Amino acid sequence: MVSPASRKSLLKVRVMDFITSTAILPLLFGCLGIFGLFRLLHWIRMKAYLRKAVVVITGATSGLGKECAKVFYAAGAKLVLCGRNGEALEELTRELNTSPATKVQTHKPYTVTFDLADPGAIVAAAAEILQCFGHVDILVNNAGISYRGAIMDTTLDVDKRVMETNYFGPVALTKALLPSMIRRRQGHIVAISSVQGKISIPFRSAYAASKHATQAFFDCLRAEMEQYEIEVTVISPGHIHTNLSLNAITADGSRYGVMDKTTAQGRSPVEVAQDVLAAVGKKKKDVILADLLPSLAIYLRTLAPGLFFSLMASRARKERKAKNS
Repeated sequence: MVSPASRKSLLKVRVMDFITSTAILPLLFGCLGIFGLFRLLHWIRMKAYLRKAVVVITGATSGLGKECAKVFYAAGAKLVLCGRNGEALEELTRELNTSPATKVQTHKPYTVTFDLADPGAIVAAAAEILQCFGHVDILVNNAGISYRGAIMDTTLDVDKRVMETNYFGPVALTKALLPSMIRRRQGHIVAISSVQGKISIPFRSAYAASKHATQAFFDCLRAEMEQYEIEVTVISPGHIHTNLSLNAITADGSRYGVMDKTTAQGRSPVEVAQDVLAAVGKKKKDVILADLLPSLAIYLRTLAPGLFFSLMASRARKERKAKNS
């Protein structure tokens, strides 16, 4: 015979089972439904933000810049493609115009040819950019140059050349386009930086310095532009499988001409361009697009700097030994 206490306990279990089956599960599915709806609305909002937006991309003729041009074009943006090689820009424009049809309306890109490393060309280039569509919604500062060399062997002219292309050029173009954005109280500045803008590795001094400067400048810009409702996004990719190392300059200013192993094993620029598109569409402020080890190294530099410095010194010894062998 079941005791009253056992019956009471059994009844309590059945009541809890009933509540779980009739309340918790529907509540759980309801939360999942709300989350899914939120994601859908966020996706729709992102697509609307990019569609018909006037997007300026520097360094658009190759690598990540070229893939960014493709994904922003497919998203329905109005592109202004910038680079040093006018013929390559026109070729990219033809490629985009003949690409398969998408679900959104696409627009014929404009091209503006100039060299970011030439300070005298930037003001005129900015004026030409503004003439294309009358305004700029999103500026993607992508153009850049890499570097390989030992600090003691590197001439100051090389340091200046890297800084001119990777830092002063983007800063000058940004400053030239900002007044029109401020007048409209609308705009989005994007800086394609690097993981090396957050940590430095041996034999990349000029490049890392230029990217550290980029990170600092655009972090300051973000704070100052908040009052004008202008967005600022800094994107820091890790290694990307492009020709960046091939075209890098060395300590004496000559072309490096070698595909580094880490670069060859880097992420596809197509994938990274999709991530850039998503980051811009979501108006993210600071994005790291890197594998686990580089991402951990960023935190290690802050949390255990002594260990980080020891690891970098060890890396320098290994690279120097490999070079001399």
